[in-house]
Amino acid sequence: MDNYGLFYQFHFYLFGIIAIVAAVTFVTRRSPVAAAMWLVVTMFCLAAEYVMLDAQFIAAMQVLLYAGAIMVIFLFVIMLLNLGEASDVTDIRGVWGKLLAGFVGLVLLAEVGILTRTGIPSGQYVVGRDYLGQQLAKYGAVGAVARPLYRDYSLAFELTSVLLLVAIAGAVILGRKESSSAR
Repeated sequence: MDNYGLFYQFHFYLFGIIAIVAAVTFVTRRSPVAAAMWLVVTMFCLAAEYVMLDAQFIAAMQVLLYAGAIMVIFLFVIMLLNLGEASDVTDIRGVWGKLLAGFVGLVLLAEVGILTRTGIPSGQYVVGRDYLGQQLAKYGAVGAVARPLYRDYSLAFELTSVLLLVAIAGAVILGRKESSSAR
């Protein structure tokens, strides 16, 4: 393996490990603001992974949409609900919550193990390199992502935007109820 391959492989695994550590740190923080900041670190590491996988457009969207816009919304909701103090946050940090989280983690780890042994099953949703190369040559990087998103998966895309809108409206309503009952 040449120096470029070693450099690439080292940094791919380095950003992967940083992403995993940041995600675990995100889940274990008591302060919602600190948790949101660790989520930003995770998003930036995932963007670096996308760059190394030669998907620069998806990396840019990862930074702009998730690490930028979505995190601003998260922080806005945290500030709106006044969740700055860790003592005010209710969570499931008891024994049952930890057991449930451990069980879900083991199930996901077993799923990754099974997929690495058997391979990803081929089907209509698995896109091969030939198909992706044809789409890139025909429509360019943005078009290869945008055409399926807005043509084939437009319902899921619109439902996601409605779900985010409902979540923001719910946060505003909860914030107003909390502030009016405190007066």
